[in-house]
Amino acid sequence: MATGFLTTQYLSSRSIRYQSAISMTGGDPERSPMIFRRYGCTGCHTIPGVPGADGLVGPALSGLSGRVYIAGVLPNTADNLERWIVSPQEFSPRTAMPATGINSTEAKDLAAYLYTN
Repeated sequence: MATGFLTTQYLSSRSIRYQSAISMTGGDPERSPMIFRRYGCTGCHTIPGVPGADGLVGPALSGLSGRVYIAGVLPNTADNLERWIVSPQEFSPRTAMPATGINSTEAKDLAAYLYTN
């Protein structure tokens, strides 16, 4: 019985986190795996739930919702995460993360996905 309770609590917590991420960003996390692959994010980052996303160049993108800062330079807010994804060198000129061409709508989707994990 305890296992069922814990499973229900985990699923409820995940659902709340999922809905909160959508609300915070205005993005759709379901579109993100395709976007991560299209722009090559998977070659540099390990991204939970995205097959083949096992890059070791950049940091692992798990647990982003619990971090205080994005890339050590921006307070962790949805707006800042979206801005970082679109134009990282604007905030950290020496970052290895390139300008990828990701637009703001796609960045919202990616931010929503990252905040769900």
